[in-house]
Amino acid sequence: MEKILIIDDEAFICENVQRILSSEGFEVLSAASGQQARDLVASEEIDLALLDLNLGTEDGIDVLKNLKEIDPELLVIIITGYGSVETAVESLKLGAFHYMKKPFKADALRLIVKLALKTQTLKREVRKLRLGDGSLPGPSPIIGKSEAFNEVVAQVREIARIPSTVLITGESGTGKELVARAIHDLSDRREASFVAINCASIPASLLESELFGHEKGSFTGAAARKKGLFEEAHHGTIFLDEIGEMDMAMQAKLLRVLQEKTIRRVGAVKDIEIDVRVVAATNRDLLQRIAEKSFREDLFYRLNVFPIHIPPLRERVADIAALASYFLDSFSRSFGRHFRDVSPEAERLMAHYAWPGNVRELRNVIERICIMRNGPTLLPEYLPQEIRTGQYNDAAAPHSANAVTIPEGLGLEEAISSIEKTLIERALQATGGNVLQTAANLKLPRGTLRYKMDKYGL
Repeated sequence: MEKILIIDDEAFICENVQRILSSEGFEVLSAASGQQARDLVASEEIDLALLDLNLGTEDGIDVLKNLKEIDPELLVIIITGYGSVETAVESLKLGAFHYMKKPFKADALRLIVKLALKTQTLKREVRKLRLGDGSLPGPSPIIGKSEAFNEVVAQVREIARIPSTVLITGESGTGKELVARAIHDLSDRREASFVAINCASIPASLLESELFGHEKGSFTGAAARKKGLFEEAHHGTIFLDEIGEMDMAMQAKLLRVLQEKTIRRVGAVKDIEIDVRVVAATNRDLLQRIAEKSFREDLFYRLNVFPIHIPPLRERVADIAALASYFLDSFSRSFGRHFRDVSPEAERLMAHYAWPGNVRELRNVIERICIMRNGPTLLPEYLPQEIRTGQYNDAAAPHSANAVTIPEGLGLEEAISSIEKTLIERALQATGGNVLQTAANLKLPRGTLRYKMDKYGL
Protein backbone atom coordinates (compact mmCIF):
# COMPACT_ATOMS: atom_id res chain seq x y z
CA MET A 1 0.00 0.00 0.00
CA GLU A 2 1.44 3.37 -1.05
CA LYS A 3 2.05 5.81 1.79
CA ILE A 4 1.19 9.51 1.29
CA LEU A 5 2.05 12.37 3.65
CA ILE A 6 -0.06 15.54 3.73
CA ILE A 7 1.74 18.55 5.30
CA ASP A 8 -0.65 21.36 6.18
CA ASP A 9 -1.35 23.35 9.36
CA GLU A 10 -5.08 23.49 8.59
CA ALA A 11 -6.71 20.41 10.12
CA PHE A 12 -9.76 20.43 7.85
CA ILE A 13 -7.48 20.32 4.74
CA CYS A 14 -5.65 17.28 6.15
CA GLU A 15 -8.91 15.57 7.02
CA ASN A 16 -10.38 16.24 3.59
CA VAL A 17 -7.33 14.97 1.71
CA GLN A 18 -7.14 11.94 3.99
CA ARG A 19 -10.79 11.10 3.29
CA ILE A 20 -10.36 11.41 -0.49
CA LEU A 21 -7.15 9.42 -0.76
CA SER A 22 -8.00 6.77 1.83
CA SER A 23 -11.03 5.86 -0.26
CA GLU A 24 -8.58 5.08 -3.10
CA GLY A 25 -6.74 2.56 -0.92
CA PHE A 26 -3.78 4.74 0.06
CA GLU A 27 -2.36 5.05 3.57
CA VAL A 28 -2.37 8.74 4.46
CA LEU A 29 -0.32 10.37 7.23
CA SER A 30 -0.50 14.02 8.22
CA ALA A 31 1.90 16.60 9.64
CA ALA A 32 0.97 20.08 10.89
CA SER A 33 4.52 21.45 10.80
CA GLY A 34 7.80 21.17 8.95
CA GLN A 35 9.43 19.43 11.92
CA GLN A 36 6.71 16.77 12.08
CA ALA A 37 7.11 16.25 8.34
CA ARG A 38 10.89 15.90 8.61
CA ASP A 39 10.51 13.35 11.42
CA LEU A 40 8.01 11.28 9.43
CA VAL A 41 10.06 11.29 6.22
CA ALA A 42 13.14 10.25 8.21
CA SER A 43 11.34 7.36 9.95
CA GLU A 44 8.74 6.19 7.42
CA GLU A 45 8.96 5.06 3.81
CA ILE A 46 6.89 7.83 2.23
CA ASP A 47 5.97 7.42 -1.44
CA LEU A 48 4.56 10.91 -1.97
CA ALA A 49 4.19 14.16 0.01
CA LEU A 50 1.64 16.94 -0.44
CA LEU A 51 3.12 20.15 0.96
CA ASP A 52 1.30 23.43 1.67
CA LEU A 53 3.69 26.32 1.08
CA ASN A 54 1.97 28.38 3.78
CA LEU A 55 2.78 26.65 7.08
CA GLY A 56 2.20 29.52 9.48
CA THR A 57 5.60 30.94 10.42
CA GLU A 58 7.54 28.33 8.42
CA ASP A 59 8.68 28.79 4.83
CA GLY A 60 7.35 25.94 2.70
CA ILE A 61 10.33 26.27 0.34
CA ASP A 62 12.71 25.59 3.24
CA VAL A 63 10.63 22.56 4.27
CA LEU A 64 10.81 21.29 0.68
CA LYS A 65 14.61 21.63 0.70
CA ASN A 66 14.82 19.80 4.04
CA LEU A 67 12.63 16.92 2.82
CA LYS A 68 14.66 16.51 -0.39
CA GLU A 69 17.86 16.42 1.67
CA ILE A 70 16.45 13.61 3.81
CA ASP A 71 15.10 11.67 0.82
CA PRO A 72 16.26 12.90 -2.62
CA GLU A 73 13.88 10.40 -4.27
CA LEU A 74 10.78 11.74 -2.50
CA LEU A 75 8.13 13.15 -4.84
CA VAL A 76 6.46 16.32 -3.54
CA ILE A 77 3.28 17.96 -4.81
CA ILE A 78 3.01 21.60 -3.75
CA ILE A 79 -0.34 22.96 -2.53
CA THR A 80 -0.54 26.71 -2.95
CA GLY A 81 -3.09 29.50 -2.60
CA TYR A 82 -3.82 32.16 -5.18
CA GLY A 83 -1.07 34.74 -5.22
CA SER A 84 1.80 32.34 -4.43
CA VAL A 85 2.03 30.72 -7.86
CA GLU A 86 5.44 32.30 -8.44
CA THR A 87 6.70 30.57 -5.30
CA ALA A 88 5.19 27.32 -6.54
CA VAL A 89 7.12 27.67 -9.79
CA GLU A 90 10.28 28.22 -7.76
CA SER A 91 9.51 24.97 -5.91
CA LEU A 92 9.39 23.10 -9.21
CA LYS A 93 12.94 24.27 -9.90
CA LEU A 94 13.92 22.81 -6.52
CA GLY A 95 12.58 19.38 -7.45
CA ALA A 96 8.86 19.45 -6.66
CA PHE A 97 6.84 17.17 -8.92
CA HIS A 98 3.81 19.44 -9.50
CA TYR A 99 1.71 22.10 -7.82
CA MET A 100 -2.01 22.49 -7.20
CA LYS A 101 -3.90 25.69 -6.43
CA LYS A 102 -6.42 25.91 -3.60
CA PRO A 103 -9.25 25.14 -3.65
CA PHE A 104 -8.78 21.91 -5.61
CA LYS A 105 -11.34 19.33 -6.70
CA ALA A 106 -11.28 15.74 -5.46
CA ASP A 107 -11.03 14.29 -8.98
CA ALA A 108 -8.07 16.55 -9.81
CA LEU A 109 -6.32 15.46 -6.58
CA ARG A 110 -6.88 11.77 -7.34
CA LEU A 111 -5.55 12.19 -10.87
CA ILE A 112 -2.35 14.02 -9.97
CA VAL A 113 -1.62 11.69 -7.02
CA LYS A 114 -1.98 8.57 -9.19
CA LEU A 115 0.23 10.14 -11.86
CA ALA A 116 2.87 10.99 -9.27
CA LEU A 117 2.82 7.47 -7.79
CA LYS A 118 3.15 5.94 -11.25
CA THR A 119 6.15 8.19 -11.86
CA GLN A 120 7.65 7.11 -8.52
CA THR A 121 7.26 3.45 -9.47
CA LEU A 122 9.00 4.03 -12.80
CA LYS A 123 11.82 5.95 -11.13
CA ARG A 124 12.43 3.07 -8.72
CA GLU A 125 12.48 0.56 -11.55
CA VAL A 126 15.02 2.68 -13.47
CA ARG A 127 17.12 2.95 -10.30
CA LYS A 128 17.15 -0.83 -9.91
CA LEU A 129 18.19 -1.28 -13.53
CA ARG A 130 21.02 1.20 -13.06
CA LEU A 131 22.18 -0.62 -9.95
CA GLY A 132 22.64 -3.80 -11.91
CA ASP A 133 21.50 -5.87 -14.84
CA GLY A 134 18.98 -7.76 -12.70
CA SER A 135 17.47 -9.14 -15.91
CA LEU A 136 18.33 -12.80 -15.39
CA PRO A 137 15.19 -14.50 -14.06
CA GLY A 138 14.99 -16.75 -11.05
CA PRO A 139 13.71 -16.66 -7.45
CA SER A 140 16.10 -13.74 -6.87
CA PRO A 141 17.53 -11.44 -9.52
CA ILE A 142 21.19 -11.84 -10.36
CA ILE A 143 22.57 -8.38 -9.69
CA GLY A 144 25.80 -6.84 -10.94
CA LYS A 145 27.46 -4.50 -13.37
CA SER A 146 31.11 -5.56 -13.35
CA GLU A 147 32.83 -6.90 -16.43
CA ALA A 148 33.05 -10.33 -14.80
CA PHE A 149 29.31 -10.29 -14.05
CA ASN A 150 28.46 -9.26 -17.60
CA GLU A 151 30.53 -12.15 -18.94
CA VAL A 152 28.58 -14.63 -16.78
CA VAL A 153 25.29 -13.11 -17.99
CA ALA A 154 26.39 -13.45 -21.61
CA GLN A 155 27.33 -17.11 -21.07
CA VAL A 156 24.01 -17.87 -19.38
CA ARG A 157 22.02 -16.33 -22.20
CA GLU A 158 24.06 -18.22 -24.79
CA ILE A 159 23.80 -21.68 -23.24
CA ALA A 160 20.19 -21.44 -21.99
CA ARG A 161 18.70 -22.14 -25.43
CA ILE A 162 21.03 -25.12 -26.06
CA PRO A 163 20.39 -28.35 -24.06
CA SER A 164 24.07 -29.08 -23.35
CA THR A 165 25.37 -30.06 -19.92
CA VAL A 166 26.78 -27.16 -17.89
CA LEU A 167 29.40 -27.16 -15.13
CA ILE A 168 29.33 -24.10 -12.86
CA THR A 169 32.40 -23.47 -10.72
CA GLY A 170 33.08 -20.90 -8.05
CA GLU A 171 33.64 -20.45 -4.34
CA SER A 172 30.90 -21.16 -1.84
CA GLY A 173 28.37 -18.35 -1.69
CA THR A 174 28.93 -16.92 -5.16
CA GLY A 175 25.44 -17.79 -6.42
CA LYS A 176 25.91 -20.98 -8.43
CA GLU A 177 22.33 -22.18 -7.87
CA LEU A 178 20.93 -18.80 -8.96
CA VAL A 179 22.86 -19.10 -12.22
CA ALA A 180 21.59 -22.65 -12.69
CA ARG A 181 17.99 -21.48 -12.14
CA ALA A 182 18.51 -18.64 -14.62
CA ILE A 183 19.70 -21.13 -17.25
CA HIS A 184 16.55 -23.18 -16.68
CA ASP A 185 14.22 -20.17 -16.68
CA LEU A 186 15.64 -18.86 -19.95
CA SER A 187 15.45 -22.27 -21.65
CA ASP A 188 12.68 -24.07 -23.51
CA ARG A 189 12.31 -26.26 -20.40
CA ARG A 190 11.10 -23.41 -18.18
CA GLU A 191 7.57 -24.84 -17.90
CA ALA A 192 8.91 -28.14 -16.52
CA SER A 193 10.53 -28.75 -13.13
CA PHE A 194 13.81 -27.40 -11.85
CA VAL A 195 15.05 -29.96 -9.31
CA ALA A 196 18.06 -29.19 -7.11
CA ILE A 197 20.01 -31.57 -4.90
CA ASN A 198 23.12 -31.07 -2.79
CA CYS A 199 25.22 -34.17 -3.38
CA ALA A 200 27.28 -33.51 -0.24
CA SER A 201 24.27 -33.44 2.08
CA ILE A 202 23.02 -36.98 1.39
CA PRO A 203 24.89 -40.12 2.53
CA ALA A 204 26.38 -42.10 -0.35
CA SER A 205 24.21 -45.10 0.56
CA LEU A 206 21.03 -43.06 -0.01
CA LEU A 207 22.08 -40.86 -2.92
CA GLU A 208 21.37 -43.48 -5.60
CA SER A 209 17.80 -43.90 -4.36
CA GLU A 210 17.31 -40.12 -4.20
CA LEU A 211 18.54 -39.61 -7.76
CA PHE A 212 17.12 -42.67 -9.51
CA GLY A 213 14.31 -43.86 -7.21
CA HIS A 214 13.64 -47.38 -5.94
CA GLU A 215 11.16 -50.25 -6.17
CA LYS A 216 9.08 -51.48 -3.26
CA GLY A 217 11.06 -53.90 -1.11
CA SER A 218 14.39 -53.16 -2.80
CA PHE A 219 15.98 -52.48 0.60
CA THR A 220 14.96 -52.27 4.26
CA GLY A 221 12.49 -49.44 4.67
CA ALA A 222 11.48 -49.28 0.99
CA ALA A 223 7.78 -49.70 1.72
CA ALA A 224 6.62 -48.33 -1.63
CA ARG A 225 7.91 -47.47 -5.08
CA LYS A 226 9.51 -44.05 -5.22
CA LYS A 227 10.39 -41.85 -8.16
CA GLY A 228 13.88 -40.41 -8.18
CA LEU A 229 14.80 -36.80 -8.80
CA PHE A 230 15.80 -37.53 -12.40
CA GLU A 231 12.26 -38.71 -13.08
CA GLU A 232 10.82 -35.70 -11.26
CA ALA A 233 12.92 -33.47 -13.54
CA HIS A 234 11.73 -35.18 -16.78
CA HIS A 235 11.64 -32.56 -19.57
CA GLY A 236 13.16 -30.10 -17.09
CA THR A 237 16.50 -29.45 -15.40
CA ILE A 238 18.31 -31.20 -12.56
CA PHE A 239 20.91 -29.24 -10.63
CA LEU A 240 23.61 -31.37 -9.01
CA ASP A 241 25.28 -29.10 -6.47
CA GLU A 242 28.61 -30.04 -4.85
CA ILE A 243 29.20 -32.67 -7.51
CA GLY A 244 32.82 -32.89 -6.42
CA GLU A 245 31.75 -34.61 -3.19
CA MET A 246 30.06 -37.56 -4.94
CA ASP A 247 31.77 -40.89 -4.28
CA MET A 248 33.43 -42.86 -7.09
CA ALA A 249 30.80 -45.62 -7.26
CA MET A 250 28.00 -43.10 -7.67
CA GLN A 251 30.04 -41.18 -10.24
CA ALA A 252 30.16 -44.29 -12.42
CA LYS A 253 26.36 -44.64 -12.27
CA LEU A 254 25.86 -40.96 -13.08
CA LEU A 255 28.22 -41.28 -16.04
CA ARG A 256 26.06 -44.08 -17.43
CA VAL A 257 22.94 -41.93 -17.08
CA LEU A 258 24.59 -39.07 -18.98
CA GLN A 259 25.72 -41.44 -21.72
CA GLU A 260 22.59 -43.54 -22.12
CA LYS A 261 19.88 -40.99 -21.20
CA THR A 262 18.24 -43.68 -19.07
CA ILE A 263 17.99 -44.41 -15.35
CA ARG A 264 17.24 -47.58 -13.44
CA ARG A 265 15.52 -47.50 -10.08
CA VAL A 266 17.19 -49.36 -7.23
CA GLY A 267 15.81 -52.91 -7.30
CA ALA A 268 14.39 -52.57 -10.84
CA VAL A 269 15.29 -54.67 -13.90
CA LYS A 270 14.25 -52.22 -16.62
CA ASP A 271 15.67 -48.87 -17.66
CA ILE A 272 13.54 -45.74 -17.92
CA GLU A 273 14.24 -43.19 -20.62
CA ILE A 274 14.59 -39.62 -19.39
CA ASP A 275 14.86 -36.21 -20.99
CA VAL A 276 16.71 -34.09 -18.46
CA ARG A 277 19.11 -31.17 -18.78
CA VAL A 278 21.95 -31.58 -16.25
CA VAL A 279 23.61 -28.58 -14.62
CA ALA A 280 26.31 -29.42 -12.09
CA ALA A 281 28.24 -27.15 -9.72
CA THR A 282 31.23 -27.38 -7.43
CA ASN A 283 33.53 -25.23 -5.35
CA ARG A 284 36.27 -27.83 -5.74
CA ASP A 285 39.10 -27.96 -8.25
CA LEU A 286 37.94 -31.06 -10.15
CA LEU A 287 41.22 -31.38 -12.06
CA GLN A 288 42.97 -31.58 -8.70
CA ARG A 289 40.44 -34.19 -7.57
CA ILE A 290 41.18 -36.17 -10.73
CA ALA A 291 44.89 -36.06 -9.91
CA GLU A 292 44.05 -37.37 -6.44
CA LYS A 293 42.02 -40.23 -7.98
CA SER A 294 38.86 -39.03 -6.22
CA PHE A 295 36.96 -37.86 -9.32
CA ARG A 296 36.48 -39.65 -12.63
CA GLU A 297 38.13 -37.97 -15.58
CA ASP A 298 35.51 -39.28 -18.03
CA LEU A 299 32.69 -37.88 -15.88
CA PHE A 300 34.46 -34.51 -15.70
CA TYR A 301 34.52 -34.23 -19.48
CA ARG A 302 30.88 -35.30 -19.70
CA LEU A 303 29.92 -32.52 -17.28
CA ASN A 304 32.31 -29.85 -18.51
CA VAL A 305 30.68 -29.41 -21.93
CA PHE A 306 29.98 -25.73 -21.21
CA PRO A 307 31.88 -24.37 -18.20
CA ILE A 308 30.78 -21.21 -16.39
CA HIS A 309 33.05 -19.79 -13.68
CA ILE A 310 31.62 -17.30 -11.19
CA PRO A 311 34.42 -15.11 -9.76
CA PRO A 312 34.45 -14.43 -6.00
CA LEU A 313 32.96 -11.15 -4.82
CA ARG A 314 36.41 -9.71 -4.00
CA GLU A 315 37.14 -9.83 -7.73
CA ARG A 316 33.83 -8.11 -8.56
CA VAL A 317 34.15 -4.98 -6.43
CA ALA A 318 31.91 -3.02 -8.81
CA ASP A 319 29.01 -5.35 -7.92
CA ILE A 320 29.16 -4.85 -4.13
CA ALA A 321 27.23 -1.56 -3.96
CA ALA A 322 24.56 -2.82 -6.36
CA LEU A 323 24.07 -6.04 -4.38
CA ALA A 324 24.02 -4.20 -1.06
CA SER A 325 21.35 -1.78 -2.35
CA TYR A 326 19.24 -4.64 -3.69
CA PHE A 327 19.39 -6.60 -0.41
CA LEU A 328 18.78 -3.45 1.63
CA ASP A 329 15.64 -2.64 -0.34
CA SER A 330 14.41 -6.24 -0.19
CA PHE A 331 14.91 -6.77 3.55
CA SER A 332 13.75 -3.26 4.42
CA ARG A 333 10.40 -3.98 2.78
CA SER A 334 10.16 -7.47 4.30
CA PHE A 335 10.89 -6.28 7.85
CA GLY A 336 8.99 -2.98 7.71
CA ARG A 337 12.16 -0.89 7.92
CA HIS A 338 12.74 2.42 6.16
CA PHE A 339 16.20 2.13 4.62
CA ARG A 340 16.60 3.97 1.34
CA ASP A 341 20.33 4.06 0.69
CA VAL A 342 23.87 3.21 1.80
CA SER A 343 26.16 6.00 2.93
CA PRO A 344 29.28 6.64 0.78
CA GLU A 345 31.58 5.71 3.68
CA ALA A 346 29.74 2.42 4.28
CA GLU A 347 30.02 1.65 0.55
CA ARG A 348 33.75 2.38 0.70
CA LEU A 349 34.25 0.03 3.67
CA MET A 350 32.30 -2.75 1.97
CA ALA A 351 34.29 -2.30 -1.24
CA HIS A 352 37.57 -2.76 0.65
CA TYR A 353 36.45 -5.89 2.50
CA ALA A 354 37.43 -9.25 1.00
CA TRP A 355 34.06 -11.01 1.61
CA PRO A 356 35.32 -14.56 2.27
CA GLY A 357 31.69 -15.73 2.30
CA ASN A 358 30.98 -13.96 -0.99
CA VAL A 359 27.43 -12.84 -1.91
CA ARG A 360 25.90 -15.06 0.78
CA GLU A 361 27.93 -13.24 3.46
CA LEU A 362 26.93 -9.82 2.08
CA ARG A 363 23.27 -10.85 2.06
CA ASN A 364 23.50 -12.04 5.68
CA VAL A 365 25.20 -8.81 6.79
CA ILE A 366 22.45 -6.66 5.24
CA GLU A 367 19.72 -8.89 6.66
CA ARG A 368 21.22 -8.60 10.15
CA ILE A 369 21.41 -4.81 9.85
CA CYS A 370 17.74 -4.63 8.79
CA ILE A 371 16.77 -6.75 11.80
CA MET A 372 18.68 -4.62 14.30
CA ARG A 373 18.48 -1.12 12.80
CA ASN A 374 16.16 1.26 11.00
CA GLY A 375 16.65 3.76 8.16
CA PRO A 376 16.80 5.87 6.28
CA THR A 377 20.55 5.39 5.59
CA LEU A 378 22.86 2.43 6.25
CA LEU A 379 25.71 4.05 8.19
CA PRO A 380 29.29 2.74 8.67
CA GLU A 381 28.70 2.05 12.38
CA TYR A 382 25.98 -0.47 11.45
CA LEU A 383 28.54 -2.72 9.73
CA PRO A 384 30.22 -5.63 11.55
CA GLN A 385 33.59 -4.92 13.13
CA GLU A 386 35.53 -7.03 10.65
CA ILE A 387 34.25 -4.87 7.80
CA ARG A 388 34.89 -1.57 9.63
CA THR A 389 38.43 -2.64 10.52
CA GLY A 390 39.26 -4.45 7.28
CA GLN A 391 40.05 -7.64 9.20
CA TYR A 392 40.05 -9.83 6.08
CA ASN A 393 41.36 -7.31 3.61
CA ASP A 394 44.69 -8.95 2.85
CA ALA A 395 43.19 -11.07 0.08
CA ALA A 396 41.84 -7.97 -1.64
CA ALA A 397 44.73 -5.57 -1.03
CA PRO A 398 47.53 -5.95 -3.59
CA HIS A 399 49.93 -3.85 -1.50
CA SER A 400 49.19 -5.53 1.82
CA ALA A 401 52.07 -6.24 4.15
CA ASN A 402 51.11 -9.91 3.80
CA ALA A 403 51.07 -9.85 0.00
CA VAL A 404 52.91 -12.67 -1.72
CA THR A 405 55.94 -11.63 -3.74
CA ILE A 406 56.26 -13.36 -7.12
CA PRO A 407 59.87 -13.95 -8.24
CA GLU A 408 60.68 -12.33 -11.56
CA GLY A 409 61.12 -14.40 -14.70
CA LEU A 410 58.59 -17.11 -13.85
CA GLY A 411 56.01 -18.36 -16.32
CA LEU A 412 52.32 -18.45 -15.37
CA GLU A 413 52.29 -22.04 -14.07
CA GLU A 414 55.50 -21.53 -12.10
CA ALA A 415 54.18 -18.28 -10.61
CA ILE A 416 50.95 -19.96 -9.51
CA SER A 417 52.90 -22.80 -7.88
CA SER A 418 55.17 -20.28 -6.13
CA ILE A 419 52.18 -18.40 -4.71
CA GLU A 420 50.45 -21.61 -3.60
CA LYS A 421 53.57 -22.91 -1.88
CA THR A 422 54.09 -19.62 -0.01
CA LEU A 423 50.48 -19.49 1.17
CA ILE A 424 50.61 -23.08 2.43
CA GLU A 425 53.90 -22.39 4.23
CA ARG A 426 52.38 -19.38 5.99
CA ALA A 427 49.25 -21.32 6.91
CA LEU A 428 51.33 -24.12 8.40
CA GLN A 429 53.42 -21.62 10.38
CA ALA A 430 50.25 -20.02 11.75
CA THR A 431 49.08 -23.38 13.17
CA GLY A 432 52.48 -24.58 14.32
CA GLY A 433 52.49 -27.30 11.68
CA ASN A 434 49.09 -28.73 12.61
CA VAL A 435 48.00 -30.29 9.31
CA LEU A 436 44.37 -30.84 10.32
CA GLN A 437 43.91 -27.23 11.47
CA THR A 438 45.79 -25.89 8.44
CA ALA A 439 43.54 -27.86 6.10
CA ALA A 440 40.47 -26.44 7.87
CA ASN A 441 41.83 -22.87 7.65
CA LEU A 442 42.57 -23.27 3.94
CA LYS A 443 39.22 -25.01 3.38
CA LEU A 444 40.95 -28.01 1.82
CA PRO A 445 40.50 -31.74 2.46
CA ARG A 446 43.37 -33.04 4.55
CA GLY A 447 44.37 -35.42 1.74
CA THR A 448 44.61 -32.52 -0.71
CA LEU A 449 46.82 -30.57 1.68
CA ARG A 450 49.06 -33.62 2.19
CA TYR A 451 49.36 -33.97 -1.58
CA LYS A 452 50.37 -30.32 -1.97
CA MET A 453 52.84 -30.53 0.91
CA ASP A 454 54.52 -33.52 -0.75
CA LYS A 455 54.47 -31.69 -4.09
CA TYR A 456 56.29 -28.67 -2.67
CA GLY A 457 58.52 -30.59 -0.28
CA LEU A 458 56.95 -29.05 2.84
